[in-house]
Amino acid sequence: MRTLLTGIVCIFLLSILQPIESNAAKGRREFEQTGNVIWDIPTSKKIVAITFDDGPHAVYTPEILSILEEYNAKATFFVVGSRVKNYKSIVRREVGAGHEVENHTFTHHSLSGMNSKEVQEEIQKAHQTITSITNQRPTFFRPVGGLYNDTVVDAAVDEGYRVILWSWHQDSKDWQQPGVDKIVQNVLSGVRPGDVVLFHDAGGNRTQTIKALPIILSHLQQQGYKFVTVSQLLQQTGHDKIPSF
Repeated sequence: MRTLLTGIVCIFLLSILQPIESNAAKGRREFEQTGNVIWDIPTSKKIVAITFDDGPHAVYTPEILSILEEYNAKATFFVVGSRVKNYKSIVRREVGAGHEVENHTFTHHSLSGMNSKEVQEEIQKAHQTITSITNQRPTFFRPVGGLYNDTVVDAAVDEGYRVILWSWHQDSKDWQQPGVDKIVQNVLSGVRPGDVVLFHDAGGNRTQTIKALPIILSHLQQQGYKFVTVSQLLQQTGHDKIPSF
């Protein structure tokens, strides 16, 4: 009897868990097919898009910019609007060096519980701040924590944005401060052409990121990789236009 009950429980659990897994995968496929949400762009070209969230920061961002310059690497900075107002010269330096400055909300509050109007206000305020300082219109949006739903995506699209996340296998996890070696391992162990790699230049102590970045860039450069902005990644892989259906 115990064996029979165990078997019934196992079957029941499998029946519950299986749809959850398939629905998660289906969700990503559906969003990707619209062209409005990007995780990565598989390609044969040895290019990767390096991205940084939560900045700018008075100390860490300039150090990162110097490292990127040393390796002739371009990157995309998803900035927080309220921080941009305090570090205008750093943002202008990002743009002047050929990097992209994109939208990561104004307050850096989670969008998960917000309605459409609240999400749009976050996007709009950051958009206005970035545009006023850079004289360039941001076109990519990354929600806080990478957390998205229909409300967030629809609000971003209504504001003229595409949502840019990152490769599921390419979270450096530098925000956890796991150690320089671990950050390096997290990135190098699974790198693939067309990846979008996530780092942070603010939101905590980023000294480990500063130390790990040159090691990562050097190794990837030796493997023949080039470091591009998100726009360049989309352009070079033919995904710069949102598909029409």
